[in-house]
Amino acid sequence: LGLWKDEHISFLKRINHFIEQHGSLPGIQLAHAGRKAGHSRPWEGGRKLTLEEGGWQSIAPSPIAFKKGDAVPKEMTIDEIKQCIQYFKEAALRAKKADFKIIEIHAAHGYLINEFLSPVSNKRTDEYGGSFQNRIRFLLEIIAEIREVWTEENPLFVRISATEWQEGAWSISDSIQLASILKNKSIDLIDCSSGGNVADAVIPVKPLFQVELAEQIKIATKIYTGAVGLVTTAEQANSIIVENKADVVFIGRELLRDPYFPLRAAHTLGIEVKWPLPYERAKNY
Repeated sequence: LGLWKDEHISFLKRINHFIEQHGSLPGIQLAHAGRKAGHSRPWEGGRKLTLEEGGWQSIAPSPIAFKKGDAVPKEMTIDEIKQCIQYFKEAALRAKKADFKIIEIHAAHGYLINEFLSPVSNKRTDEYGGSFQNRIRFLLEIIAEIREVWTEENPLFVRISATEWQEGAWSISDSIQLASILKNKSIDLIDCSSGGNVADAVIPVKPLFQVELAEQIKIATKIYTGAVGLVTTAEQANSIIVENKADVVFIGRELLRDPYFPLRAAHTLGIEVKWPLPYERAKNY
């Protein structure tokens, strides 16, 4: 989905009204791909596209490629940083006009905001680089601008890579420090993912491997957290909430594998939910 021009609003509003008619709330992530922009799809190799193939010059806090073979991004000027912050604000206003109910700022997975946060990808020597406070400045200014148009009664989440799984990179202690600050900046929830900014990081992928990150941030800061990553069963999701490891569970890929996962999960847990009417008929006969 895109929200970079006003023409998108009416089409997204139709989708959102359909979602609400069926009892759900529409939300959207706002993101900038940074140095990862202009690449082919992951299942097509994830390689940098040439200009002839529809690619473009990517931008980043520093001229550091994500991985060997990638084109080096252009270092953003201060003016470009300020303009980008305004783009996030404009996108948030469009989200409001399109009747979205939740906005999540995507500051994870090696995209632009994550690139500013991490000392691995941010080597700037101005007010947007160097110290921890300088590296989080871009995100904080985005939040402040978004809150001018997306006021505090509207939920605003931030997705982070809670660790980059490499020594000297962004760590869980950094995330706890950031979450403490965001709690006082009208952020309602931290969506706790990990990785994506260090190409050669060794990530211990297994079921529920990121849940402890959400739990650590929740315990340390008392902010609401969301747990993600290889949550594939109703029992797993339920245990995360029952054991107070996170306040909500976000599920993505399992819904691609099984679009009926919410209905199956409700059945597994013995919970009655409202099914779409044709499905209700199929359930009862």
